Amino acid sequence: MWQPGERGPETETLDRTYSAKPCDVLIVGAGGAGLRAAIEAYDKGAAALVVCKSLLGKAHTVMAEGGIAAALGDVDPQDSWEVHFSDTIVEGQRLSNWRMAEIFAKEAIERVYELERYGALFDRTKEGKISQRPFGAHTYRRLCHIGDRTGLELIRTLQDQVIKRGIPFMDEVALTRIFRHPGHGRASGALGIDIRTGKLVLFRAKAIVLATGGCGRVYQVTSNSYESTGDGIAMAYRAGAELMDMEMIQFHPTGMIYPPGVRGILVTEAVRGEGGILTNAQGERFMTKYDPKRMELSARDVVARSIYSEIVAGRGTKNGGVYLDVSHRGEEYIKNKLPSMYDQFMEFAGIDITREKMEVAPTVHYQMGGVRVDPETCESSVQGLFAAGEVACGLHGGNRLGGNSLSDIMVFGRRAGAAAAAAATTAPQPKVDEKEVEAEIDRVLSPFAPGSGENPLQLKEQIARNMWEHVGIVREEESLQAGLEEVGRMSEAAREMRARPGRTYNQSWLDALQVWDMLLGCEAIIRSALERKESRGAHTRSDYPAKDPKWLVNIVTVMKDGAMAHFLTPVPRPPPELEALIKE
Repeated sequence: MWQPGERGPETETLDRTYSAKPCDVLIVGAGGAGLRAAIEAYDKGAAALVVCKSLLGKAHTVMAEGGIAAALGDVDPQDSWEVHFSDTIVEGQRLSNWRMAEIFAKEAIERVYELERYGALFDRTKEGKISQRPFGAHTYRRLCHIGDRTGLELIRTLQDQVIKRGIPFMDEVALTRIFRHPGHGRASGALGIDIRTGKLVLFRAKAIVLATGGCGRVYQVTSNSYESTGDGIAMAYRAGAELMDMEMIQFHPTGMIYPPGVRGILVTEAVRGEGGILTNAQGERFMTKYDPKRMELSARDVVARSIYSEIVAGRGTKNGGVYLDVSHRGEEYIKNKLPSMYDQFMEFAGIDITREKMEVAPTVHYQMGGVRVDPETCESSVQGLFAAGEVACGLHGGNRLGGNSLSDIMVFGRRAGAAAAAAATTAPQPKVDEKEVEAEIDRVLSPFAPGSGENPLQLKEQIARNMWEHVGIVREEESLQAGLEEVGRMSEAAREMRARPGRTYNQSWLDALQVWDMLLGCEAIIRSALERKESRGAHTRSDYPAKDPKWLVNIVTVMKDGAMAHFLTPVPRPPPELEALIKE
């Protein structure tokens, strides 16, 4: 992996100056986790600042369409946090941190009611309660929803609360590096680029919350937005934080497949939750073979592998997918419950889902792995550096339940904000090593070196193809090794990347910086996938097809002597009273 070296003459003529921006708590990312962290930090008395690389309101959270999971019991009164806890542990294939799952299942309920108090307009039952729909592998109907636009409503609601409080934010600012205090090693600052002007900004903070989302764009077919390039994971790793479970990448069973320009766009699980049926090209309802009890509402990893198996066996559609049909529910029902899906297929594919079948295939959707954090505070192994949402790990283990992502960002966004505010009250004044800042400026400006070189956009495309071909739904040793070798080759090529001239809204410059982050994430994913010699949850090895009890461990990724290393740690066992709740 490319490392910053001595300052060269090619960067001497570039503007290396930077402005300084102080705050108590720096929150990186303005999705649900970041906004909820900002609200909590502010309410606890900290001077919070939100920084995001896209526009406020454009977070990837809006892609969580089907609902937010919480055991309210409004539709199925027998539901409880205990059952939600069990479902999360079981479908996480026992790799989840039990304490995180306990906190999550208990506190998700209050976070939904909190959203309602903030002004979120949930769909209602006839009795006026919050409506809850079924989702894959949830024992009861548990997903509170706003049609199929739940994530959008959540972002709108939290954004209103941030603006109401007057919490400052800086959008279109891309952070590149987290710095640690030269005296005691706690997180104390970060360097960023103002995308509008191309100028550098040095943020000085007593605590930092990463809420940057995942790295889904390292794959060719993905539901993730353009910004999901793994920046937070890379920054945390370079700052010395531990990563964990990086091999666990969730392939959502249903993404659009045709026309090619929309391939990978999410088809929400709410379609199946509202009665959608999967069939192959022969018209067979194939889930009867793979999970006859839960059918289309089986766990995401099961449904994705089932679709994959049908396609590989030659029973796929002409475009390489399967069919998903909800037309039997009727036009009025579909337009009421699935308005976004109706509009999406009409606009992008010319298909009326109230009368026609959808063509779908698996698409990369979520990473269960990320920054390893403390369950109570969300603090990483680096003091003063916190993480919440998809960039963090521990809750979802080997497979995430649908709808758990929105409650995750609410529960742990709040906890991260509170803990960061508390840390800021006792932290010393932030200080950074100026030599490290100068070295990072060298790295950031290196794509402007004179001469021709690699096109960063083409490298991003190569990265995505490599991961799709070698680190897909089903993996094996030889292919993973080939993928790792290709990452090494691309890392060498990345040394010679060149951005177009000019620093104002220069996407090629941002692409170059993202290539280094993406390659780091790819290396962590592949090395962890090679390490885990079994099939468990979202990680399937054709050369190790069985689940192996000896692999009831988490794989931790760390930097050691400048290189990537791994160690295994046993999954903590829950206390007896919680173990008794888990129903396999």
